[in-house]
Formats: sequence, C-alpha cells, structure tokens
Amino acid sequence: MEIMAGSRTLTMVKPTAVQKGFIGPILSMINKAGFRIVAMKYMKLSIDQAKAFYLVHKDRPFYNDLVTFMSSGPIVAAILEKENAVEAYRNLIGATNPENATEGTVRKSYGTSLQANAVHGSDSDENAGIESDFFFSMIERY
Repeated sequence: MEIMAGSRTLTMVKPTAVQKGFIGPILSMINKAGFRIVAMKYMKLSIDQAKAFYLVHKDRPFYNDLVTFMSSGPIVAAILEKENAVEAYRNLIGATNPENATEGTVRKSYGTSLQANAVHGSDSDENAGIESDFFFSMIERY
C-alpha cells in the first residue's frame, strides 16, 4: 500500500494521562476523529530514550524537566493515519497549554498543565516521520 506524504503523524499519551486512566478516552477521540492507528505500543521511556527523543529541545530551559517527566511512567506511542494527519491531529489535541485549548480538544479534556498536557503530537510531516521511526520499525506498522 502506497502511503502519501502528510498522511501520518505520531502521538504519545503522556505519563500523567496514562496514570489517570485516560488511554481509552483519548484513543476513542482519535478513532471518532477518523484516524486509523497504524502502530501502537505501551512502554516506559528510559531517561536516555527521553533525552534522545527530545534532543531537538536540549538547549531549551524546560528540557531536563521534560525528560524527567516523560520517563516518569508508562506512555502509549502510536502512529496515526489520516489525510493531512499532522494538521488534523494538532486541531484535535488543541493548544499546548490546556488552559488555552479549545473545549472538546484532547488537551482541554485531559491535560492538567503545560507539561502534563495529556498527549504529544508531531509538529510537521518531517518530524512525524522522524518520531515514528524512533518508536517503530517498519514491520511494526500495519
């Protein structure tokens, strides 16, 4: 099956959302929005894995806190497929800060703070590919 550019994105359900039992409701919102789950895994990032994933932010003041938070408990990583996936998913999840997110978005519904904002979503098609490759081999994608 030929996959068109721009049709896939990566998400992670972050540790606080996993701990609060929001995996099912978040996946339900993703399904209802018309995304197809191409790959998914439940795992706990090591500190080194979190550092590697967020390397792009290594010079930002929040980097160490982000790495600590993202390695603090299990996450669910998934590749999602839909036309214009990155833009469509970012619309579904809402603003990074849940306080600024629109009602009905994932982050407004399940985020508790700027850091514990329930989910990660790729910010570009290029990063969606890089992030998907970080978590999933080609044989793990369906």
